[in-house]
Amino acid sequence: MTKNPAHPPVPPPAPPTPLTLAEVEATARAAHAAQTDKAGRPYAEHLQAVAEGVRARGGDDEQIAAAWLHDAVEDDVLPGPWLEGAALSRRTKDIVLAVTKRAGETPEAYARRILETPGALLVKEADLAHNGDPARLAALGDPTRVRLTGKYARMRALLGL
Repeated sequence: MTKNPAHPPVPPPAPPTPLTLAEVEATARAAHAAQTDKAGRPYAEHLQAVAEGVRARGGDDEQIAAAWLHDAVEDDVLPGPWLEGAALSRRTKDIVLAVTKRAGETPEAYARRILETPGALLVKEADLAHNGDPARLAALGDPTRVRLTGKYARMRALLGL
């Protein structure tokens, strides 16, 4: 088979430019804009706290991006196909998917997936730290505060934190 010099091979398309952290943050803020946390605060405050917690714990840009997006699929504000097609590293996508709870999944299976996914434990640690912040929990009613305190403590134990 001879090659036709009039039709040189077409190079594959260049991969999309990865989203910057600022673009990931803006996407997450927009996706969660209508959402509030259990205390009625804008949900973006939680995302920012988790991202800052990851940064303070020595996390890299891929983990910080995952922190901004950590609840997006779980809360169904960004669908799974969006995440798969997004201009993000495979590692960032894997971390987001690892920390996304699945319907009917046991806490043990959830913890195991986090522990098996490189980089995910740090994101979940920052998430649990913010969720379990006594000042944040104090804004909740007693039954909710007690339930969540126990839930977060159990997950920390399953993760070895």
